[in-house]
Amino acid sequence: MKARAHVWISGRVQGVFFRYHTEQLARRLGVRGWVRNLPDGRVEAVFEGTKDRVDQMIEFCRRGPPAAVVRRVDVKWETPTDEFHDFEIRW
Repeated sequence: MKARAHVWISGRVQGVFFRYHTEQLARRLGVRGWVRNLPDGRVEAVFEGTKDRVDQMIEFCRRGPPAAVVRRVDVKWETPTDEFHDFEIRW
């Protein structure tokens, strides 16, 4: 079953390679979508793929890479659109 999650991560999540590690894991899992830094210090991402793989991406976001300090993760479940061909870091 396909799933799509729109995710916002708060805490010390910029300047700690959060986007890079998110992209690497998504590509390994075959999850499509994107990740980007927001001006307010959060990271935003959209994950689309099988439900179990999207869940794995959200679990990664809850802990982040080693230097991150994740304080909050907000998830909004959306209808999959199949608009993505791969996973990318957006600027």
